Amino acid sequence: MTDRFLQPWREPAAAAPRYLQVRSTPRLFARPKAGAAAVAAAALVLLAACSSGSATSTPTHSTATATASSTATATATGGQYTQVSGGPTPPASGSWLGAWVQPNAATPTHVAAVAAFEHDIGRPLDIVHVYHPWSDAFPTAQDIQFVQQGKTLLISWASTDVAGIVSGSQDRQITARATALKELGAKVLLRWRWEMNRKNLAKAVGSPAQYVAAWKHIRAIFTAVGTPNVGWVWCPIATDFNATNGPAYYPGDDQVDWLCTDVYPGPAKESFANVASEFMTWAAGHHKPVIIGEFGVESSNPNQAQWIADAQTYAIQNPQIKAMVYFDASRVENGVTRDFRLQGTTGPLQAFQQMALSPYFNQPKT
Repeated sequence: MTDRFLQPWREPAAAAPRYLQVRSTPRLFARPKAGAAAVAAAALVLLAACSSGSATSTPTHSTATATASSTATATATGGQYTQVSGGPTPPASGSWLGAWVQPNAATPTHVAAVAAFEHDIGRPLDIVHVYHPWSDAFPTAQDIQFVQQGKTLLISWASTDVAGIVSGSQDRQITARATALKELGAKVLLRWRWEMNRKNLAKAVGSPAQYVAAWKHIRAIFTAVGTPNVGWVWCPIATDFNATNGPAYYPGDDQVDWLCTDVYPGPAKESFANVASEFMTWAAGHHKPVIIGEFGVESSNPNQAQWIADAQTYAIQNPQIKAMVYFDASRVENGVTRDFRLQGTTGPLQAFQQMALSPYFNQPKT
């Protein structure tokens, strides 16, 4: 969705945070049974090694990935999609469940908004989605609170000019964020510049080759810092995945831990399956877990509850999907309110509750 969601709920970073010196707090519910310069220099060596020439938009399959995939146990529950190089290990079967929950007047902080959402659905979230502009200092105090509660962060990190990233002018910020996440220690999912194939992002993202070069530059710095707790999430938007040249932006199997896509019915009110199918057909050629980074349906859609129920069915029928993250927010765009929120509804909230309480979406984290 639009990056305008990044701005209204920015919070100041905690003063002199020490991410490991925080007392943990209990979860709220029981689960249903069933140096910048030195680092940048090291990163350039790593980047050169992984690039082997100019950036390419053609997906690459590393030998290690292929070997791991061929030896993994292929089961009907999706056990073959658990091979990742960093971050959280996907569940061997079933799927995690998460959400981005928009703060409001009643719950003005993100932590309070998530707690209210969890109360409504009757269980804690596995994944809490947070958004940060490029220049943010994260993880923030509230991000840390979520980690204390045992949740996995899905961090959507917006971009700056990709040419500046590739040139090295942003290395200080990249190194600072890598260091902060390393100190956090908890396993996180990092989704840099999602929906890069969205038409209105073309100027900011640049060509597929420029995007891939920026991705590799960022990841090389994280590797130099040493961040095995970070899982890398590549996330185009599902709508018109092929027509928007989505596959060309893929940085390669050796660069990505989780495949991801965002799924919305759009003006045509398409089903979850219809929107997701192009991306999932492409993803089937890559032995990677899939996270649906955003999915949501507007209250104006008369089939809102059924759309959510169909999303649940689709995820169960496609075991490569290892996490589903709802987009629970509202905004006014061009004078029109687009409201994806579940609170205050009956049928749609009940449909999501059914999903949340299903054993399939209640899987342990390792």
